[in-house]
Amino acid sequence: MTERGILRWLRPCVFPAVLVGAFEWYARRAAALGSDALAPPSAAAKAFMGAALDGSLWQATGFTLGTAALGLLLGAVLGIALGLVIGLSRRAAQLGSLSIEVLRPVPSVALIPLAMLTFGFGVRMELAIVAFATFWPLLVLVQSAVQQIEPRLLEVSRVLGLSPRERAFKIVLPAIVPRLFVALRLGVAVALVVAVTVEIAANPHGMGYAMMIAQQSFDPALMLAWLGWIGVVGFAINAGMVLLQRVVARRMGVLP
Repeated sequence: MTERGILRWLRPCVFPAVLVGAFEWYARRAAALGSDALAPPSAAAKAFMGAALDGSLWQATGFTLGTAALGLLLGAVLGIALGLVIGLSRRAAQLGSLSIEVLRPVPSVALIPLAMLTFGFGVRMELAIVAFATFWPLLVLVQSAVQQIEPRLLEVSRVLGLSPRERAFKIVLPAIVPRLFVALRLGVAVALVVAVTVEIAANPHGMGYAMMIAQQSFDPALMLAWLGWIGVVGFAINAGMVLLQRVVARRMGVLP
């Protein structure tokens, strides 16, 4: 790799490194003054290694990612399907507009008490809340993307006598691939955030619960380690979605 290439990869790391260094200095200074509310990143790194070696890191991460993925799958399937229907049909859009505008602003975390009564503690409760939270952004973004398709493409599909299924898979979906992946990337972020939030508030499993236990145990180093790990996991998932978007777009002929 050339020197320019190395610099290109290192430049985005400068600001995070400065922030970590500043926080390390501040936390050590606070500890010297008698405060135990903060832990330096170096202590968080040691706590992270301990959680990785004893297996608790991977167990909690697997639970959160699995639940978030299943909830996102449910929300995405329903959101994309309904978004296609509403985007292609003015009558369906008119019939569903009131329900969408009433239910969409409801915060997903406000459903925790209802989900607990309905499903109890555990996976089903978290799945229901994650699916609800991811359903709405996918529905709205897919509907908007479908409505902005070039009308001539839809007219050609009618002239060719394509069935609604053929029209969706051969005309509509290839046309909205870039925006569809933007919606999916947003859905992935929402799914992870909501899953961790539910685990902090009500579900005794996963990364959110582990971080809350660290806080209740007065272990700021482990709590900071979990917080940083959640950020790393989110970054890795987003990078994977960007790569998947490019691969799918090339196969569908959207990108050269």
